[in-house]
Amino acid sequence: MLRMSNTSATSPASATSTIYLGGGCFWCVEAVFSRVRGVLQLRSGYANGHLDHPSYAQVCRGDTGHAEVVEVVFDEQTIPLPELLAIFFASHDPTTPNRQGNDVGPQYRSAIYTTSAGQLARVQAVVEQLARSDAYDGAPIVTEVAPLTAFWPAEPEHDNYFARNPYQGYCAYVIAPKVDKITRTFAAWVREGGAAAQ
Repeated sequence: MLRMSNTSATSPASATSTIYLGGGCFWCVEAVFSRVRGVLQLRSGYANGHLDHPSYAQVCRGDTGHAEVVEVVFDEQTIPLPELLAIFFASHDPTTPNRQGNDVGPQYRSAIYTTSAGQLARVQAVVEQLARSDAYDGAPIVTEVAPLTAFWPAEPEHDNYFARNPYQGYCAYVIAPKVDKITRTFAAWVREGGAAAQ
């Protein structure tokens, strides 16, 4: 099912916003944000490529144009967008093109896909400020920032992957340390009781 998002960054009647974050494998991104207060819903998928209804196997080939992303629905009254993005940037390396650790290919690119012109401008401002801060010792930030053009939900087995497979090798050795780092660094934003049910 194609899910194109027409959600505005913040509607007058609600502070609920939707943004699409790619920081390498979507299992990692989902595991991190499932623990963040104010995150209401997460869904793994494939974004901004040229192939309709892509499968995980097709996206892993690296020729669909899609990035692995997580659809993040959040309450800006609980977690403002700049704080959400601070967690995002701390949870992956935004200076390595098409790569996160041993995950290599354009599907693993650092990416932020926005759902309104206002949200796009706010994200660009955060990225520009981060670039000026020299937080990465002079390495340029290569995060792709663009409006969302397409989003295809991933197969159901990818949802809650870390929660369902904590002892699988990738989960234990790649995702768990990342989750531990973020929950320690951003303890004020960690929801009580641990990860949210998705």
